[in-house]
Formats: sequence, C-alpha cells, structure tokens
Amino acid sequence: MEIQSNHWKEASRQASRSLNLVDDKTIQQVLLAVAKIAVNNAETILQENAKDLALMEKSNPMYDRLLLSKERLEGIASDITNVASLPSPLGKSIGETVIRPNGMSISKISVPFGVVGIIYEARPNVSFDVFSLCFKSGNACVLKGGTDAYNSNLAIVKTIQSVLEDFNLDPNIVTLLPAGREAGAELMNAVGYVDVIIPRGGKGLIEFVRDNSKIPVIETGAGICHTYFDEYGDLEIGKEIIFNAKTRRVSVCNALDCLIIHEKRLSDLPTLCEKLAEKEVIIYADTKSFTFLTGKYPSQLLQKATDESYGIEFLDYKISVKTVTDVTDAIQHITKHSSQHSECIISENANTISLFDRSVDAACIYTNVSTAFTDGAQFGLGAEIGISTQKLHARGPMALSELCSYKWIIKGNGQTRK
Repeated sequence: MEIQSNHWKEASRQASRSLNLVDDKTIQQVLLAVAKIAVNNAETILQENAKDLALMEKSNPMYDRLLLSKERLEGIASDITNVASLPSPLGKSIGETVIRPNGMSISKISVPFGVVGIIYEARPNVSFDVFSLCFKSGNACVLKGGTDAYNSNLAIVKTIQSVLEDFNLDPNIVTLLPAGREAGAELMNAVGYVDVIIPRGGKGLIEFVRDNSKIPVIETGAGICHTYFDEYGDLEIGKEIIFNAKTRRVSVCNALDCLIIHEKRLSDLPTLCEKLAEKEVIIYADTKSFTFLTGKYPSQLLQKATDESYGIEFLDYKISVKTVTDVTDAIQHITKHSSQHSECIISENANTISLFDRSVDAACIYTNVSTAFTDGAQFGLGAEIGISTQKLHARGPMALSELCSYKWIIKGNGQTRK
C-alpha cells in the first residue's frame, strides 16, 4: 500500500534490517513469483496504465516510456527472472584478506546500502526494475514516481507487496510515496533513514535532485549521445548503426542525438541518413552537411542547425549533424556537449579508434556498435537501475554490485594497541 505519512521512514529502515536475515534462496523464489504475477496480473496493471496514458498526448515523446503492454510486461518478467538467477552480490570478499604483523586479519566484504530512494519520471517499468535489483542486493527501496505514472506505479507496487506478504516478508521492503512534490522533498531530506538517492529521468530532474538533496545522490539517466563517422568508417556499418541508435526507441537515454561526420565523408552522408527518412527523423544540419543533404533528404525534414541544436537530449525523432576536420575535432565537440553517457566511433583505423577510446570521457565508449546497447541486461548484468554518468562509486549501468557498499571485518585473538 502507498504510505501517506512519515511512518514510511522508520518502516523502510526496519524493513532493510529485516532483509539482512533473508537468504538468497528465498530472495530468488520471491523474484520468480513477482515475475510470474507480473504476467498473470497483466490485465489489472494494464488497466491502470491505460488511465495514465489517457491523460497524455500520444505525440508526447514520454508516451512511449509510459506505455506498458503485455509484451513489455513479459520482457520485464524475463529481466526479473534473469536477476533472480544471478549470484548474490552480498557477503563477497573484496580483495585479499590481509594478515597484519600482530596477527590481526583484515578483510572487506560487500553489504547492502540499506534503503535506496528512487525519484523517476513517467517510466513504470522502473518500479519493477528497481525492486528486483534492490531486493536481490538486500536493499529496501522507496519509490517516488511522477504524477504521469501514478496509477501504473501503484498497481505494480501493490502487486509486488502481495508477493512479499505471501512469503511472510515485510511489505515495506518496497514503498511507493505520493506523486506530489512534497513527497519528493521529504525523501530528499530523510537523513538517517535513506542511504542513497538515485534520480532517473531527464537533465532537469537530475539537476534538481542533485542540488536539493541532503542524501548522497548517484546521477543517472540523461544521455546526450554522439556517433562519430570517421574518415575510415565502413558505410554499411555506419548506416545501420546510425539508424538503430536513433530510431530503435527515441525516448531512451542511449538514443543517438548527434551524428558527427568527417568532412572527407560528406558525400556519403545522404546514404548514412537515408533510412532515417523512413521514420521521419528531423535533421538539424550544419552548413556543410546541409549542402550535401539538400535534394537528397526530404526537405520538410531538413533544417539548418543553430548553436542550440547541439548538446540536446532530443528524446524524439530528431538528430543534429556536425561536420569535423578530423578525430581531434570530433573529440573536442563531444567534450563540449557530452553528458558522459555513451559515445561511439565508426572507423576501421586502429590508431584513430585508440585515440578516441583514450580521449573521450564517458561511461561507455563504443567502436562500430550502436549506443542502444547501453543497458544492464545487454551487458549481462540482468537489469540495471540506471546509467550512472558520474565517477564516484559507480559508472555506467548500475546493476547488483553497484547497489552494494562494503564493510571491514577485523579479527584477532586479544590484540591491543599501544
């Protein structure tokens, strides 16, 4: 059930402590049961999702993120099943045990954060993802979803809590806060009750949480992704990667926002972009690229770029094009506009690729691969709670091990310090 008062703080903290006594076999059984009920209870969840969808225009890029379907619920259930099958990240020795000269042994083991708070926008699948990853890593979670997905999130959390109760576990292991801003402020100020907050959404949400939270924040979500088509890039590879990275799902953070092209390959630009027209992608092209696209790309979809066309996470069927003189010029453009999420180079030149890999500062660097693969499941991690774009603690897909901290275990036989 949704918590309506400050009671959630202590309830979540107590629930996190109770998780310390739950063995991994039980955790696995609960997750498999949640995966099963997500599919079996699809009709109820989709009915509530339909209420949210009815309040949003289909033309809104967020509509796709909000949309649930039977197929998507089956995919979510598959991800939960994958998480259940993964080894527990808890109690693992981190590094070697050190024996000091006085005989004292020192080791470091992985432990849960405790209570993880998630603030996210219109993405109800996050409710399932967060629970499965937090539960598997021994964390209680507090969810603060957006108003747009309120009915969907409530149905999902009630479904999960029913499984927890069936296993005689504390339902407060997962808590859904009200959708209003007041609940978000309360979560960001829950010092002593919440251990870390992870915002999942656009740049504005992430910056707001980072600037206003008294709880440590791990930044995830905003992706301004570039693909550089090099002088030595393969045309067919480039065409397919650009199309996939841009149009597979435009509303996700790993979608392509800016195509950077070497000036010696401008004659190939119409071929690289021809499939984008099938999806009616609007291209904002700089002066040089505009010239090469004119007459070869639909005029109604071709516009001249401005300074504001770069450094944007479009989340829509839109892309900018930037012409550069060499890989160094491309790297400089990425450095200026990147959100340090996912960046790609298409090239067959080993030296150019090496320079790109070493110079570009981002969580994920791709060579001849679509940025659409920045995803916990695609990395073999089961699922992810978000893509961290910062450098402290975690970077890239945040899966089970990234939801753990550690503690020191010191053992001896009576040693005292002089």
